[in-house]
Amino acid sequence: MGSCRIRRTDAIRYESGDLGRLPAAIRYSTVVRMSDQHEITIRGLERRFREGEREHVVLDGIDLDIARGETVALRGRSGSGKSTLLNLIGGIDSPDAGDIRVAGVDVTALTERERTLFRRRHIGFVYQAFNLVPTLSVADNIRLVLELNGTARTAADTRIAELLEAVGLADRADSYPDVLSGGEQQRVALARALCHEPAVLLADEPTGNLDDQSAETVLTLLDKLVRSTGGTMLIATHSNSVASYCDRVLELHNGRFDRDAGQ
Repeated sequence: MGSCRIRRTDAIRYESGDLGRLPAAIRYSTVVRMSDQHEITIRGLERRFREGEREHVVLDGIDLDIARGETVALRGRSGSGKSTLLNLIGGIDSPDAGDIRVAGVDVTALTERERTLFRRRHIGFVYQAFNLVPTLSVADNIRLVLELNGTARTAADTRIAELLEAVGLADRADSYPDVLSGGEQQRVALARALCHEPAVLLADEPTGNLDDQSAETVLTLLDKLVRSTGGTMLIATHSNSVASYCDRVLELHNGRFDRDAGQ
């Protein structure tokens, strides 16, 4: 893969309206990027679920470093913990043990409210299901994320136009999701996930509902747009084709990585 053009600043900041809600230690210390080159650092991560009297270990003390700007494919059978790992990194779920640092912030030390604010500004998600709001137009599905991040209307309009042009949907801004094909809906979801230039993009089987041609289009765009902003991407997938777009492939089995995770 070619080199990427870094457009994001090195400092990670919350929107000014959110700063007052965060502890001072987070506002002025951990929210600033670490000096090393790791965008994601995981140590001793454990996640268990109870099924009646039985405890199911999903993640069993894993360690992982992902470099800034790296794209990593996460493979494993259904139930191997791929989605669980993405949800933990994104702060949607909390681990039973271990630490997760994303863009220099200890996500596991944040409260639920703080994780929501951090996720809103610094994480992007793309799922197998497109998860578009059916009552909003294409443009307004993207605008929703920008508004939550405090982006001014004029700047939001410019960003939406840029992204829809980039994903080949400049003429569909006023359309609604139900008139779009699956591939078009996923391209809108991709634009929405990247509209705020997140430090980390988490993609969970992003081409699982697409035909081969649409999947290739989405993957090409995903790779191009993430790399153009210097973002870091982790993709959970069963597909060798999807994995081929990534710099590195990790296999999850019995709660651990089968091979060295590249520390």
